[in-house]
Amino acid sequence: MINSTVDDNGHAQLPDEQQHHCNCCQFHSQNQHKPVAVPKCLPKRIILVRHGESEGNKDDAMYTITPDYRIPLTPKGIDQAKEAGSRIFDIVSDNGSEDNWKVYFYVSPYVRARSTLREIGRAFSRRRVLGVREECRIREQDFGNFQVADRMKVIKETRERFGRFFYRFPEGESAADVYDRVSSFLESLWRDIDMNRLHHDPNDDLNLVIISHGLASRVFLMKWFKWTVEQFEYLNNLGNCGFRVLQLGLGGEYSLAVHHTEEEMLEWGLSPEMISDQKWRAHASRSSWKDKCSWYLDAFFDHLTNSDEDDYDEVKSDFSD
Repeated sequence: MINSTVDDNGHAQLPDEQQHHCNCCQFHSQNQHKPVAVPKCLPKRIILVRHGESEGNKDDAMYTITPDYRIPLTPKGIDQAKEAGSRIFDIVSDNGSEDNWKVYFYVSPYVRARSTLREIGRAFSRRRVLGVREECRIREQDFGNFQVADRMKVIKETRERFGRFFYRFPEGESAADVYDRVSSFLESLWRDIDMNRLHHDPNDDLNLVIISHGLASRVFLMKWFKWTVEQFEYLNNLGNCGFRVLQLGLGGEYSLAVHHTEEEMLEWGLSPEMISDQKWRAHASRSSWKDKCSWYLDAFFDHLTNSDEDDYDEVKSDFSD
């Protein structure tokens, strides 16, 4: 087992003298910080899954007569979930070639998410499943009790004009509200890992599978990778039973680029800069993040000079004009 700490975004922090080679922590430390040692092995993968097709996806009128949390999957959605289970099994088992791995599930309490979990679970034997937890904080965005079709059409048009992230549905939530509760869930997730509440054997690769909803998954990624609100606005929703795989890179960073292609990430709405960051994360250490991610600073500043002397000369020039 490795001695390490994790910051609030899941970055591994290791003592400088420690280099570790177990299945679930395949990286060398280049971190110059000196953290308090906490025994732990990091998950090899965190897989975000959207539920299968629901009756509400098929017919918006369902929301007018059925509470959102009780809307079930369609037969097509059930088949999608079974197929997703098979695909996830292939990923975590490396197409059956790996034997030392386990999965732990987190699931939204909504019926369609619970049903998706049930069908995905058919792909796994009992010995592979460490456990499962229903987690209310990864539920669907609250659109406000029963949804009258004509009223919701006007409301969603207003949301497009106002901005998708900050617009709050009457009697419901904004994406910003969902971001806050997903952020709280992430804190609990890392406490589960820190305290080994998942009862994980460090000799096995740990795979966390989070079965949730489209918006909750997007704000999870936004929080994790520090994406801005503007970047969030360009993200496309996951398809039914679509999933995103965050996999631990060689340097201790999680990245979408370990498993997914550049073409996939472009389809999801990631910008070239965001994709470049994902590729870098697949190989880089946490300690070099600021040096290699100047584009992140550029998103907030018009320009930053390379030295204090350059900055002083430019400021003097601006004031003298």
